[in-house]
Order: sequence, then C-alpha cells, then structure tokens
Amino acid sequence: MSLINIGMSGLNAAQFALSTTGNNVANAGTAGYNRQIVDYSQAASQYAGVGYLGSGVLVNDVSRVYSQFLSNQTNQAQTQYSQLNTYYQQISQINNALGSSTTGLSATMSQFFTNLQNIVSAPANSATRATVVSSAQTLASMFQSLSGTLSTLRSSTNASIAQSTDQINVYAKQIAQLNDAIVQAQANGGGATPNDLLDQRDQAVASLNAIIQTNVVKAQDGTYNVYVGNGQSLVTGNSAYQLTTVASTNDPSELTIAYVTPNGTKVPVPESSITGGSLAGLLSFRSGALTQAQNSLGQIAVSLAGTMNAQNQLGLDLYGQLGGNLFTVPNPTIVANTKNSNSAVLNSTITDASKITASDYNVTFDGTNYTMTRSSDGAKWTAPVPATAGAPLAFTDSSGKAFDDGFNVTVGNNVAGDSFTIEPTRNAAGNIGVAITDPGKIALAAPILASTPTTNTGSLKTDQGSVDVNYLSNVLTTPVSFTFSKNATTGAITLVAPAPMTVTVNGTTTTYAAGDTVPYDATNGAKITMNGMTVNVSGTPADGDKLTISPNAAGATTDNRNGLALSALQNDKTKVGGKDSYASAYANLVSYVGSTTNTYKATSAAQQTLLTQAKSAQQSNSGVSLDEEAANLIKFQQLYQANSKVIQTASQLFDTILQMVN
Repeated sequence: MSLINIGMSGLNAAQFALSTTGNNVANAGTAGYNRQIVDYSQAASQYAGVGYLGSGVLVNDVSRVYSQFLSNQTNQAQTQYSQLNTYYQQISQINNALGSSTTGLSATMSQFFTNLQNIVSAPANSATRATVVSSAQTLASMFQSLSGTLSTLRSSTNASIAQSTDQINVYAKQIAQLNDAIVQAQANGGGATPNDLLDQRDQAVASLNAIIQTNVVKAQDGTYNVYVGNGQSLVTGNSAYQLTTVASTNDPSELTIAYVTPNGTKVPVPESSITGGSLAGLLSFRSGALTQAQNSLGQIAVSLAGTMNAQNQLGLDLYGQLGGNLFTVPNPTIVANTKNSNSAVLNSTITDASKITASDYNVTFDGTNYTMTRSSDGAKWTAPVPATAGAPLAFTDSSGKAFDDGFNVTVGNNVAGDSFTIEPTRNAAGNIGVAITDPGKIALAAPILASTPTTNTGSLKTDQGSVDVNYLSNVLTTPVSFTFSKNATTGAITLVAPAPMTVTVNGTTTTYAAGDTVPYDATNGAKITMNGMTVNVSGTPADGDKLTISPNAAGATTDNRNGLALSALQNDKTKVGGKDSYASAYANLVSYVGSTTNTYKATSAAQQTLLTQAKSAQQSNSGVSLDEEAANLIKFQQLYQANSKVIQTASQLFDTILQMVN
C-alpha cells in the first residue's frame, strides 16, 4: 500500500479522535453523558516479497466508556437516597407543625388546666369560669388546627403519589422509544454504537430509579426490559406499560398504586412491594409517621374530651344540676370496603375514652362470626352475630377475654365478605369542639355530701364522699342514713345496710345485701360504697351514732370537690390509653416524630454520602476530565500533524521520481 494511503488512514484516524475529543469537551456538563473514545485496529498487512508491510490504521467504532456495574451501583444508591430523603422531607413538616413547648398544643393544654385550677378556689366566680370556657375553645381550636395541617399533608401526599405515577409512565414511554431507536440505529449503522441514544436511555433509567426502584434486564438485541414491584413489566422492548392510581378498596379516600394490564385491567400493587425511590418514601410515610401522628393526636383529643366530660357529669353545675359534656366528642370513623354488599352496615361509639388506642381496626364478616383485627399489633377478637338486633358485638380473644379498647361495635344486615375499617381517632382531633357556652355549666361541686350529726357521741369521722359513673343511674334524691349499733354482749359495733353495698377494710372488700348486719372495724376504718357513692369513715362510733349521705344541691356554689377532680385529670397517668397523662401522651408523640425525623435525617445524609461516592466512582470511569481531554487534543493534534508529514513526505518522494523520469 502506498505511503500516501497509510498517511491518509492515520490522518482520518487523528481527525476522528479530534472530533471525539471535541465532543467530550462540549458535553462535559451534559447530564448522563459518558465520555467517548475511538476504537482503532491495525489495517491488514500486505506481503511485499521480503515480508509483510503495514497498510495503515482502521477506525472500527466510536464507543463510550461505560461500566454497567458502576451504573447499577449509582442507581441503587439513588433509589435508596430518594426514598429516605422523601420520607425525611415529609416528616419534617409534621415535626414543624407540632410546635414548640411554649406555643404549641402542650402550652395550650397547660393553660387550660391552669385556668381550671383558678376557679377551684372560687367556684362561683363567673369571670374565672368564663376564662375556662375561652381556654377550652382555644384548646379545641389548637387540636383542629393541627389536625387540619396533618389532613392537608395527607392530601398533598396523595397528590404527590399521583404525580409520581404519571412521571413513571413518562420515563417508561421514553425508555421504550429509545429502545426502538437504538435497535434501528444499530441496524442502519451496520452495528455501530449509537452512543447518544444509549446515554439518553441510561439517563432515563436513572431518573426512573429516583422515583421507583427498578430491575433492568438487557435483552440480546440490546434493548432494556424494565420491571417494578413484584415483577410487573414496565418496559418490554419498544412497548411501555403503565402504572396508575386508584381509590383503595379499604379506604376510598386513599390512593393506591395499580398496574394497568395490556387489556386495560387495573390490578392494585401491594405497597410493600414498592421499594426504593421517592414513591416508596411517600407510601411508607403515609402509612407510617403520618397515620401514627394523626391517630395519636386524635387519641389525645378523644381521651381529654371524653374523660373531662365523664368527670363533669359526676358533678353539680352552678345551677345545682348534674353536669353535662364540656366537649363534643366524635364517634369513630367507619370506612366501608367498596366491595361490600349494598346492605352492609357497621357503627361504633366510644364507651371509655381513657382506653382508646392510637390504632385502626379491621372488621370482617364470614357469614357466621365477625373478626376484628387491631392494625398496630395484629391482635384479634371474634364475635358471633348478636341474638338481639342492634346489640353491641361481644368480641373476645382466643382466651375468652372481652375486647376492652374503649369502643363498641354494632352491625346491620351484613353478608359474608363484608369488611370495614374502624378509625377511632384518625379524624377526632379535627372534630372535637366545646359543648358549652354558659360558664355556669362547669360542674365544680360534688353531688353528694356525707356528714355526721352533732348529736353523735362517739369519735366517728367521715369525708364528704365521692361518686363514680354508677351514680348516674342511681342519683340520690333523699338522704340515706347509717346507724351504728353496739352489741351489748360482745361490744362489737355494727350497722344495718340501707341498700346493697360493699365495705373495704385493709384492702379486703365484702359485699352486703340490703338489711344485712355489717361489722365495723374501728381500728382501721372502712370505705363504704353504695349505688356509685363512696364514703370513707374512721374513728369509733358510739351506740346509736349516725352517718348521713345527702344530695348536695345547697353546696353547688361553694363546693369544689368535682373541680379538684377535674383539675387532677391533668396529671392522671391512666387517662390516655390507660397508661399516660394528656401531657405525657403528647410528649410521646412529639418525641416519636422528633426522633423519627432525626433518624431519617441521619440515614438520608449517610445515603447521600454513599450516592456521592457512587457517582464519583462512575464519573472517574465514564465522566469527562477536561484536563485529560486537553492533553488528548494536543496528542491528537500532533498525530494529525505527523500523518500530514507522512503524506507530505510521500508527495516529495513522488516528485523526486517524476523529476528522475523527466
């Protein structure tokens, strides 16, 4: 082969190298661009009698520097970071919404009880009573405001889930189109690599992984098959399938992800199968921290309102009447499954606000029995269809223990397969309110007054007495007297029970029927309980001494015993879920949100570091180094000049030969 042709092959090779280097420099800032290099090979040698002489250089292809391993590593780090960071960004909004200890719900509750304590010392003061009503309204408004913020966050989360699903479909369609374009480009280019299309496809896959974790399988023809979830095919060759959002069958207000099959059927995808990416972060946040925060806030609201109501009902208001509700307490929210029969009915009411949990419950009917499952821990209870229509279901667990989570359940004409979700507290904080406007309706006095007459000759003493919830069905209308008698022979002091009652001495309780002779322990005293009334007595009564329990109507403006009981609820550690006070329950909620926020902040930061390292490794392999490309420009420029010199030399030799012939 002539020297000119050899020089021309080198010249062309250098020109390709210069163009490729220039393209690398131009795309140094292009997202997803992988640097390119020219692939050379030596041209076939030719036998020249004395040996094989080289015939120049061949340009085989322009290929990109690409590592599938590093790309997969980066995509995996990206999808994990997107999930963690999305969760962190969402829960940070709850953390901010709960407020500080000086301006948030905690401070508002504290102020309410401070105002309540102020009226205990002056039960008849209308001004201080009005302050309590005002602070109750402020407290209810604070609950409603926080609940509204969380509800808005749930709505925006649902909207973000829908937007993420739309974006997934956009990337899936883009990948399918690029698959087709790559196959055609390879066919039209005789198998040459369409680097720009490959880069665009890899960039689309990377962007898709930021939203949802994918499994990418490369086919023999070079196309990508993309799978999500439990193996649902999102892209196959040049065909793209879709995800969509549909209303959840368990809760129509919630959006859930569904896979659209080729025939258009929408098949719900279990949330647990969607891992990685911002979509997984949104779904896990909605079912995790957001639901926990809403339920816990509602639990505090229901417990506070319900237990305050229960205590107020045990007192006398300023008008001498038994108290009513201070707050309005919503019943549990019932969500019917969309596949239920038309006759499906289930209702629920709160029976003991202090026992309400922060969990949701699922109730199913198999045609014979109802099964209730507590979502937080999977605990189960079953109940047969009640013999009396409208009667509450008698749920028991496997050991026979009755359900005791503070609410009951009644049902209608349900059929096998019907199911419901009970949300005792989800929307409660947004729906509580103040039930009174008249400050005089605050029941500060106790409805009974126990006393001993001045005519007693012994040392019998008694407190003023108290009542429990059983009193409401046995309201005292006339005084009840107890007369102590001394047995002339034994000297024992006894009394005759005026009604069925229990007597507790040193922790031992004995039940007596009306008319029974009841022994009295003068050494240890006794606690007498009858018809919801409790009186503690002590001392040694003389024969004929009396104890009287009377209605307390005359003391409604001066007595503060029920006011003290109302105020004491603030620090009662049994009023929220049976184990917390209002303040400690709220502190637990704030602590949970705060610690979870910090956990996701730390883990997302750590994952961001891993992502940065993965990107750095990928860029060190596939990215454009301007320093390296600058050196390449000089090298390939010199190569170009050297090959030009070869051609120039060949030309001079040819001229010399021509001069010799002439």
